[in-house]
Amino acid sequence: MELLLDSHFWVALAFIVFVGVLVLAGVHKLVWKALGDAGDKVQAQLDEANALRSEAQALLAQVTAQKEAADKLAAEILANAKEEAGRLQSEAQAKLAEQLERRGQMAERKIAQAEAQAEAEVRAAAAELAAQMAEQVLVSRLAGSKTDPLIDKAIGQLAGKLQ
Repeated sequence: MELLLDSHFWVALAFIVFVGVLVLAGVHKLVWKALGDAGDKVQAQLDEANALRSEAQALLAQVTAQKEAADKLAAEILANAKEEAGRLQSEAQAKLAEQLERRGQMAERKIAQAEAQAEAEVRAAAAELAAQMAEQVLVSRLAGSKTDPLIDKAIGQLAGKLQ
């Protein structure tokens, strides 16, 4: 009888009755269902996270492949540009050498023309001087009727040199 007077007994009995009522009402099924639904939601979120992760990895692989392709293309373009620059440089050097050769030849022709013109001018001046001297000699001969053998000899040599 002392058991009926003990408060712990009544609390335990009330708890057992409360749990029994909950079991009879089917609350445990609701709790399991709620826990199962929460677990399903967590599993769905995990599946979605895994799908997103695999999609991100696929995108990363695609971007990496595109980057490698772009790097390869850039390297090819750079190599082609260097090759083209080298070709253009060699062509420019060849054209420059050709142009310098042409200008050198043109300068040599101009020098030869200038030499020929200077020679012609010297000859013309010498001929004019000889004509003037001959005129002076003739004038002096006519004026003095006496001839100088040295002048005659010089005129003879001058005529031979002019031809």
